[in-house]
Amino acid sequence: MQPIFIIIVYLLQIYAFILLASIVFSWLVAFNIVSRRNPMVASVGDVLYRLTEPVLAPIRRRLPDFGNLDLSPIVVFLVIWLLQMEIVQYVIPNVP
Repeated sequence: MQPIFIIIVYLLQIYAFILLASIVFSWLVAFNIVSRRNPMVASVGDVLYRLTEPVLAPIRRRLPDFGNLDLSPIVVFLVIWLLQMEIVQYVIPNVP
């Protein structure tokens, strides 16, 4: 059972990196550093959007409106961190 929880922790960490890449990519597009007219940039943006939007959209609906400030990635990072801490602290040491 312990290897399954280790895999879950690693998958959560990979998703956190994907979320961070999505945030950086959105900043690069917003500040016109990269152009979405480039097919490679558009495909990377589409992949990042498809991977992160199913998690971020429900959180955005529940958070109050802060104008242009999107706090949903912070909430997802906190949830990922809490899940990892729960798995590491309570599940893995108690497995015989």
